[in-house]
Amino acid sequence: MKKRNTPPTVSEVARAAGVGTTTVSRVINGGDRVSPKTLAHVQRVIEAMGYMPNQAARVLKGHRTKTIGLVIPSIADPFFSSCAEAVQAVALANDSLLIVTTSHNDPHTEIENLNILISHRVDGFIVAPANSQSQVLRDLLKRVAVPVVAIDRPVSDSFVASVVTDNFKGARSATQHLIDHGYKRIVCLTGESTLFTIQERVRGYRAAVDSAGLPSTLNTSIKDYRSAEYAIESMLSGANPPDALFTMKNSATIYAFEVLQKLNIAVPKTVALLGFDDFELAATVRPSISVVQQPVEEIGRVAAELLFEQLLGPRSTRIPGKSKRPRQVVLETRLVQRSSCGCSSTPS
Repeated sequence: MKKRNTPPTVSEVARAAGVGTTTVSRVINGGDRVSPKTLAHVQRVIEAMGYMPNQAARVLKGHRTKTIGLVIPSIADPFFSSCAEAVQAVALANDSLLIVTTSHNDPHTEIENLNILISHRVDGFIVAPANSQSQVLRDLLKRVAVPVVAIDRPVSDSFVASVVTDNFKGARSATQHLIDHGYKRIVCLTGESTLFTIQERVRGYRAAVDSAGLPSTLNTSIKDYRSAEYAIESMLSGANPPDALFTMKNSATIYAFEVLQKLNIAVPKTVALLGFDDFELAATVRPSISVVQQPVEEIGRVAAELLFEQLLGPRSTRIPGKSKRPRQVVLETRLVQRSSCGCSSTPS
């Protein structure tokens, strides 16, 4: 039996399985009063036909499970773990349980996780899209018809609410800060180039150096400490070594800092360092590291509040694509000036 492009109805599933709609409904709702043989048979038909319970009807009838889902790249990442804490606080305030899953920025894993959350009948979910342009993700979010909020990265076409920071402006301002210090050869370091957030930061970096008439140099090879060591050593031993490094995420910042320390490079005297995203040790290491700070807790809190606004508000705002103007919230970043960019006299 082939899966269809359009979701089947309960009646169609019942007809294909040779049972009544009541039996199908019982299977969907846990299998009470259904024999094991019939249960297994109907479940196979449901899977084969690609049936998905009409979550919209359940929500509109007020039948809630008091659970919401969160799909993030990693709980080990301080940024997303802090977001998750903020989301959970709002969920608890609304008498709801938070279920957290991780995608590791893999679109396939992300879809699997979303389907698991849907099968658990979450009332809605928050997702940090692995690929903002993914047609598969867009189709799924339109089909499930429960409240959805994108976090950190929007879903293309803006048919769902989102909460992001102004990555472009933050990166441009940070690069301009380095330029104002007199740095001329500013290299942008990252390990990823396809994520929406990284693309926006790189765009901001390029806007600043282009405006100043300076060369634009992007290195996307920073995957771990070893790759950072190779890249930075190669650049520093080249004909035109950089006098400043701008890292696009906290892991790249940490790798770069460790490499510079190992090589006994004076920071910021020989090479300045500025990172996107703050982290706990950035303020305590020497030299302390200048960063672009995102309002992490606010991102999580606002995303969760938007989700519950959709869930508990007017019916017309609950379903993705039904609200005329899904809210797109853009929060500001803040440049935290510490020693590594040359802003203080803290010894290096």
